[in-house]
Amino acid sequence: MKKQAFAIAAAVCAVATMLGGCGSTGSASKDAASGNIITAYASEPQNPLIPGNTNETGGGKPGDLLFARLVSFDAKGNASNEVAESITPNDDATQYTIKLKDGWKFTDGTPVTAESFTKAWSYVANAKNAQKCSSFFSTIAGFDDLQKDGLKGDEQLSGLKVVDDKTFTVDMNQPDATFPIKVGYLAFAPLPESFYKDPKAFGQAPVGNGPYKFSKWDHNKEIDLVKNADYKGNDVPKNDGVTFKIYTDDKAAYADIQAGNLDVMESVPASATKTFQKDPKVQAYNKAGSVSQTFTIPSNLEHFQTNTEEGQLRRQAISMAINREQLTDKVLGGIATPAKDFTSPLTPGYSDSLKGVDNLKFNASKAKELWAKADAISKYDGQLTFAYNADGGAKPIYDAIVNQLKNNLGIDAATNPMPTFQEFRDAVTNRQIKGAFRTGWQPDYPSAENYLFQLYSSKAADGNGSNDGDYKNADFDKLMDEAYAAQSTDAANKIYQQSQEILLEQLPAIPLYYSNAVGVASTGVKGFEMNWQNLPVYEELTK
Repeated sequence: MKKQAFAIAAAVCAVATMLGGCGSTGSASKDAASGNIITAYASEPQNPLIPGNTNETGGGKPGDLLFARLVSFDAKGNASNEVAESITPNDDATQYTIKLKDGWKFTDGTPVTAESFTKAWSYVANAKNAQKCSSFFSTIAGFDDLQKDGLKGDEQLSGLKVVDDKTFTVDMNQPDATFPIKVGYLAFAPLPESFYKDPKAFGQAPVGNGPYKFSKWDHNKEIDLVKNADYKGNDVPKNDGVTFKIYTDDKAAYADIQAGNLDVMESVPASATKTFQKDPKVQAYNKAGSVSQTFTIPSNLEHFQTNTEEGQLRRQAISMAINREQLTDKVLGGIATPAKDFTSPLTPGYSDSLKGVDNLKFNASKAKELWAKADAISKYDGQLTFAYNADGGAKPIYDAIVNQLKNNLGIDAATNPMPTFQEFRDAVTNRQIKGAFRTGWQPDYPSAENYLFQLYSSKAADGNGSNDGDYKNADFDKLMDEAYAAQSTDAANKIYQQSQEILLEQLPAIPLYYSNAVGVASTGVKGFEMNWQNLPVYEELTK
């Protein structure tokens, strides 16, 4: 998580980043007085709200509402031009010409221009600026030059050329057929000039161009957004604003939904999974979803290295010792589906029968056999810990996983809960966790590339993206390049399937299950539905 925080959801670059807008106290008070402010479940963002530097949902959910990008996605994940008038590729998708619509402005009144995009993209790509979503720009020409030492931070991607205020071109360092969809991700948001004058201040009170504008951030309590009256895009809000209420206990949030003190949340606590659909105090939602839930074992962890036979045997043994059906049925109450791959059933090109899928099937005897083979190579007597954030409802899952590994594999396993999502993600980001840790992905755009390249390519490792386990495999990287150059989506999807066979063998992360799009709203809310990212469609909510 991507982006990630929902109840048992992941960390992701999935909904990436910023708040936007510069709302005044007056407008906030006026909108609040109208009584049509929606309150929504949230977690404290890990970082200041700067584009391209949030790979978790605490900052991503409000950010998605505050910044309009070149394209937007409807509830089903279909893309439409938003700020872009057109995005036109050349014959082999190595150059794109982008024209902007007239009339777009940031909430400080300054115009959205071609340079608003090119400077922002270059800022995120530039290694000096240490942005978490830098890897999303890796196919643009000049990216490698911005990864070198000695940069000042204001160097620009050489592949970006401003033609005029409403036109720019993008030269790629390789074909990238997913680019016209990828630019709908928040890391590709435009930035006003005020950002560069004081990025630190901007992160606390950002200025955007989306359907809502920023009003207030009361840390660890709430983030207030109000309707942007000047927004002319595809997602005009039906309400007057959204206030993200920050919780550290999902059971408390659910109780507030029941009592009418909170309007919407995109999860349910483990204690309510079997009852929420029959609860008369809430509106319930439970449909197939796109969020992939995993845990990651660092690729360089001793005895578990992905590039060694011992490490691969141990990873496969652990995966086979987990009974996913039991997790989804008994622990999650049927609101999830056992994983069969590294994407999701809603992802174009999904297959549940890839070579290596048996490594995701419960087989306790085979698991013990593989573990014994690994011990024959190098004996392991350590304790394997599983870190997760205690404020997101993941405890029952990881308690169950640890118990299954003890019972089915006979190893010493233990949970390693961390109090808040922010503390947990900081530990992941800083590579401080010396065991397994909870991960997952909420898609940024509907493509297998988003689940695969962004999580497992070498270019997304070492803090340059969302490859939190720092997995590196040259054969996998080569297939990513081939998929980018494919002449059709179908051809690319076949290559992505092939690349997953490498992942299913080496298991840089262990796929667990696909989260359904599950959530609840209070009974007084109208227009409640959830989108392709397993999130409420906030703009449609009224009361």
